[in-house]
Amino acid sequence: MALAKGLYHDYNNCHFAEELEERHDITVSSSTVRRIRQRHGLPSPRKRRVPRHRRRRERYPQAGMLLQVDGSQHDWLEGRGPWLTLHAAIDDATNEVPWAVFRETEDATGYALLIHHISQTHGLPLALYADRHTIFQNPKQATIEEQLAGLEPRSHLGHLLGSLDIHLIGARSPQAKGRIERLFRTLQDRLVKELRRAGADTLDEANVVLRKYLPRFNRRFTKPPAQSGSAYRPPLSRAEANARICFTYWRTVTNDHTISLFGHDLNLPDIPVRLNLAGRRIQLRHRLDGRLAVVYKQQVLGLLQPVQLGPPRLEQFEPAAKHLANSLPPVQIPSPPPSNGSKVISAQEPRKPDYNHPWRRQGRAAYRRRQQQEELNEKFD
Repeated sequence: MALAKGLYHDYNNCHFAEELEERHDITVSSSTVRRIRQRHGLPSPRKRRVPRHRRRRERYPQAGMLLQVDGSQHDWLEGRGPWLTLHAAIDDATNEVPWAVFRETEDATGYALLIHHISQTHGLPLALYADRHTIFQNPKQATIEEQLAGLEPRSHLGHLLGSLDIHLIGARSPQAKGRIERLFRTLQDRLVKELRRAGADTLDEANVVLRKYLPRFNRRFTKPPAQSGSAYRPPLSRAEANARICFTYWRTVTNDHTISLFGHDLNLPDIPVRLNLAGRRIQLRHRLDGRLAVVYKQQVLGLLQPVQLGPPRLEQFEPAAKHLANSLPPVQIPSPPPSNGSKVISAQEPRKPDYNHPWRRQGRAAYRRRQQQEELNEKFD
């Protein structure tokens, strides 16, 4: 009861019983904890909702056939730091959480980081089950290429999943992806306390605690699948994951062999002398380490380095200074000093030609010829 009133005052009965056994060598069942708490007037802090009837969907039989993914914005640090968004995936067949990561906000990079890590530890899954957020579903009109191919408009992440041959299934309600919703409800109860115990108050510290906690969570909640084996495809090496899991942009090369990207004019990397890319369409693959790969006809011509390595922001790239295209500073024309009371003409002020300037005389002569021609036409009409 001293522990129940102190350190574990907001733990539910099941979680409290597990902590007693793991950390204090006190082995009691959750029902015993509940009876002792009720005897001393301490009900479980977690309120259970009345279950609602819904049509049950059978789990997929094999691990790796379907992963449910979502993001949860929550006060994970309980006021010690900023609100964070947890990006997580859960296997529909086993309840295993193969990976999760904290980000400042829900973004495409968070989900790409999930796929990047899972592809190396487990392999690529067959399908993802997600909500209809614009990160996954592009509300804009399909491009010409998509219309010709008979495809629906896709976001950057949708194109990435398509290139990896991962089928994206859009849920039409939160209840349809209830497994990931229940996962977040459990983590908001248990993971918050782990972060509190570790004193985490920054994004990096929260991710360190999360990586240590996930193996414990999986040991407690993972279930055996209905069918043995794994539907994950063979794991990728780190080099393969870096090359394939990226955000792709298309750009046209200018005549001086530069490209324009998000407000920056960039020099292309060194290419063979005989290769002229002026006017050609090239691919720019923004990798998850921040580098920008320049690709032409499936051949990587080189890598452009960012100012700082790290997970990229979608449609944002800050290049290193050596990759910026050379631009001459504007020429400053000094104004002549005033003399004899003459008017000083600014370099930016347009000069008006004099009345007897040749341009003016030619213009007046052309005007008189047009007038004479119009008079002749009216006369003969």
